[in-house]
Amino acid sequence: MSQKEENSVQKLLSVEIPPDLEAQYANMVRITHSFSEMVFDFARMLPGQKKPEVEARILMSPLSAKLFYRALGDNLAKYEQKFGEIKSPGDTSLAASLFRPPNPSDG
Repeated sequence: MSQKEENSVQKLLSVEIPPDLEAQYANMVRITHSFSEMVFDFARMLPGQKKPEVEARILMSPLSAKLFYRALGDNLAKYEQKFGEIKSPGDTSLAASLFRPPNPSDG
């Protein structure tokens, strides 16, 4: 896509962001779905918490979710091209790596 085409697409997709909109930090998401919708529960899990706190629930049609998936992939590729590869944990999940119980031998 040329720069001119990209600029015209951005103008078409201009959105209003309310000045009082609060940003939420999420480090995990639970995804569920029905035939007609995808549900994304964005949560924040902090060390020592027993349960994550859901900060936002986003509902999308399957088509919108697929377009979001594509856009996210494109943006992650651009990010890695600019800043380097994002390393994922090997054999364990990210949550297990970040929120494992304290090990007495660590201290």
